[in-house]
Amino acid sequence: MEFSLRQLMVAAVAALAFTGTAVAADMSDEAIAERIKPIGSVYLEGDAPAGPAVAAGPRSGDAVYGTFCAACHGTGVMGAPKIGDSADWSERIAKGNDVLADHAINGFNAMPAKGSCMDCSDDEIIAAIDHMIAGL
Repeated sequence: MEFSLRQLMVAAVAALAFTGTAVAADMSDEAIAERIKPIGSVYLEGDAPAGPAVAAGPRSGDAVYGTFCAACHGTGVMGAPKIGDSADWSERIAKGNDVLADHAINGFNAMPAKGSCMDCSDDEIIAAIDHMIAGL
């Protein structure tokens, strides 16, 4: 379907007209103030400091798996044992939990140290392993 120059001009003018009214509707003082308000603040000498950051606690094995492990262990990339696949995990489980933990924490073959979760604690990595081998 081809459009004539006249049809394209009418469409362009209509688009500009509708866009202009949509923007004009948001020109209230409150809307402008909301758009230009600072997104953060700067701590200056003499200001009262913010309270200390509160740790959220350890992440669950499921949360660590979903964020850091699933990309490889969900599909078996580069020989990674797939979650819930007893054939993939049986040899590894036979070596014991200490070996599993050591390989996951320190890296082994294609497995990067801590699965690239550098802010994960050892306990969180072990929880992710437990999640992947649960029920096997």
